[in-house]
Amino acid sequence: MNPVLLVIFGGGGDLSWRKLVPALFDLWMDKRMPEQFQIVLLDRISMTNRQLHKHFFEGIKEFARHKKVTSSDFNHFVEHVHVIRGDFKKKETYREIKHLCKDFEGEWEHLFYLAVPPSMFGEIPLHLKEVGLLDDKDHSRVIIEKPLGYDLKSFLDLNNTLLSCLDESQIFRIDHYLGKETVQNILAFRFANPQFEPIWNRRYIEYVTITVAEELGVEHRGGYFDHAGSLRDMLQNHMMQLLCLVAMEPMLSFEPNEIRNKKLDVLKAIRPILPEQVHDVAVRGQYGPGKINGKSVVGYREEEQVGPLSTTETFAAVRLLIDNWRWHDVPFYLRTGKRLTKHATEAVIHFKNIPHQAFPPEATIDRQPSRIYLAIQPTEGIMMTVQAKSPGSEMRLKTVDLSFNYENFKAKAPDAYETLLWDAMRNDPTEFMRADQVEAAWRVLMPIIEMWEKTPAQDFPNYDAGSWGPCGAERLLAQDQHYWPPLRGIE
Repeated sequence: MNPVLLVIFGGGGDLSWRKLVPALFDLWMDKRMPEQFQIVLLDRISMTNRQLHKHFFEGIKEFARHKKVTSSDFNHFVEHVHVIRGDFKKKETYREIKHLCKDFEGEWEHLFYLAVPPSMFGEIPLHLKEVGLLDDKDHSRVIIEKPLGYDLKSFLDLNNTLLSCLDESQIFRIDHYLGKETVQNILAFRFANPQFEPIWNRRYIEYVTITVAEELGVEHRGGYFDHAGSLRDMLQNHMMQLLCLVAMEPMLSFEPNEIRNKKLDVLKAIRPILPEQVHDVAVRGQYGPGKINGKSVVGYREEEQVGPLSTTETFAAVRLLIDNWRWHDVPFYLRTGKRLTKHATEAVIHFKNIPHQAFPPEATIDRQPSRIYLAIQPTEGIMMTVQAKSPGSEMRLKTVDLSFNYENFKAKAPDAYETLLWDAMRNDPTEFMRADQVEAAWRVLMPIIEMWEKTPAQDFPNYDAGSWGPCGAERLLAQDQHYWPPLRGIE
């Protein structure tokens, strides 16, 4: 790897403390950082350097994968960490960065991570361009967190601003879900095993469900979330990317744009949603008071920074169809929500019943449909349900599990940010979103967003905290005689 200079805008913030610096420390402990590297934390930081080091030492001890952190290890790591105190809006801040970068030119990779409010996504690159820090297309890159726009128009406006000072190859749009081990393992599971590809289509699969469920409420993000809602916050980005990995065609190679092209093909094949169809294919909800793990919790409208009459959805579910040969008429159901029964992210492949039932009725009384569970969190693994004969003199089928848990690997899986930061340093954009992917995802969901904005919900709150969401989510599948599966997790 080339030497790396990583400048983190918002380096004193929560994301840096909880995720970025611990991930970089873990990479360093695993000897996966380049031999030469420098990390610059840029922010309006009031703490002294000593206080700041103590602050990040505490963050590493709490959030890093390497739990036995010694003062010696940390002190060696922070020799590579520098602090610039400055205002993102002032030109002298960028001149100071430019002056610093002169000491790290040549083969050094210059990465600028925008861990800042979305309002700064379009402004900071313009300042970097003005002082000449983005001119080297091969060695300078900008990493941007979500949200990438509030809707299709705002995304296109932001993208036009970025493209005015950056080449598309220099823009790394990060989605931390794509760095999770099981998300990446979907490609290996599907395309490295010959037994699955022949049945991964409409002939054998009846429907697919993808769930991202959270026990937590909005916590300290009420101000942001009340402006976004679940459809924008989770479904438009994380869940659409999971859909693409489950549904994409086999890639010809592991070349980054080849994989991203296959994902784009899926998004472009999703059947457009007409305004009059929104009520039939999308469901929204908002949680009221309830109990989570035996503890009473308030409703969404009583959360901090949330209006008492808010009509923002904390639950969203959609039914999508992909119009291509592989998936024609196979529904994909996606749901996400806060304050649900449990914390889990799973994609479930539901297979059709066998075409002819040769076993006697009493043999199949306990039979369940065959499924593949792709568990992403809190445990990571893969499970298949299959039919086997139950022990005894009678022929009776019983559903049994074949499972693989990532904990079977002795090494602890890296955090998603470790994987993605490492990829960005190596200039590998495979797991980052290209502009046309983001645009296509917005186009799929804009009819729902526009209809929901025109017709605010009149029945909020419509599900109790601690439940599985509004009744409409069950009806969404019941119209096709389908149902949400119980989330299994991997033992």
